[in-house]
Amino acid sequence: MGQKKYNISVEATLEVIGGKWKCVILCHLTHGKMRTSELKRLMPSITQKMLTQQLRELEQDGIVNRISYNQVPPRVEYELSEYGCSLTSILDALCAWGEKHIIKEYGDKSAVLEDNILNKL
Repeated sequence: MGQKKYNISVEATLEVIGGKWKCVILCHLTHGKMRTSELKRLMPSITQKMLTQQLRELEQDGIVNRISYNQVPPRVEYELSEYGCSLTSILDALCAWGEKHIIKEYGDKSAVLEDNILNKL
């Protein structure tokens, strides 16, 4: 099998962080380590199965680190890896554009944005 080819480099980026949930997960992790339950609480629309799958894929791609503590009950946290931290400026730009788009479409961002740590309402 030959080496993978991309038509444009953004395809490689989207292959790693594309989809509905990965950027949202990464934005939350820019605020520090989080347990799966914390992420789930911040993202109530995601299923547990999807959250677990997305975290595993991000871990396999070297974007997040999974930290497992040897205790009872078991405790696992996720954090951005050093490589994952290199996405911070991209994530910030996506959030800024999204905010401008919301204001353009809806006028008042507080009418459509949830009140959480990522949204400065």
